[in-house]
Amino acid sequence: MDIADYYRQLGLRSGASLSQVKTSYRQLARQYHPDVNPGNEQAKNKFIAITEAYKFLVKIAPPDVAESKVANSTVQPTPTPPDRGVKTQPQAVKVTRKETAVQSNADLSAAEQKLKQDAYVELQQLLKYQRFPRAIALIEGLAQRVPEDLEVRQWQAIAYQRWGRHLIGEKQVDKARIYLKKAVKTDPHNRALWAEVERDFRRLEEIY
Repeated sequence: MDIADYYRQLGLRSGASLSQVKTSYRQLARQYHPDVNPGNEQAKNKFIAITEAYKFLVKIAPPDVAESKVANSTVQPTPTPPDRGVKTQPQAVKVTRKETAVQSNADLSAAEQKLKQDAYVELQQLLKYQRFPRAIALIEGLAQRVPEDLEVRQWQAIAYQRWGRHLIGEKQVDKARIYLKKAVKTDPHNRALWAEVERDFRRLEEIY
């Protein structure tokens, strides 16, 4: 399920604000709550779906103007960890903070920097535990929020590559090719990523 699907679950357009997400969820939760619909399996499934959508969107939905002003006055600039650059590891390209992070963050509001930092931490955990579809949904949502951020684009490409590599192991060849191609298309100037994707394609040819 992608970011647009989560919004549709709550009856919203992509990019709806955080307050709209909360308002829509409260209304739908009251309507479909199992206590209000005892024995209604369809209502129960709908309640589960909207709750999942809400838990995801509440993390990435853009704040309202008023919330942004508050955030701008309280949130500090995103620190850049000492590990810089994209490094190639035996199993995959690692998601790291690039040297362009400072420049990228300079173009973001404080609220967007905080959103980006939180997403980075969550993305690391999702990739670590191989929750690739969720990781991709997270980073695609962030990319919609800050479409010009080069660092986010890098993370998005790496998420695609990691998912593609995993799909090779699952013998989902066609789907693996799709995500590997999306990886290099998303970040075409990342040499380390290109090297890993070429290695993945060679593995596809050798195995299949």
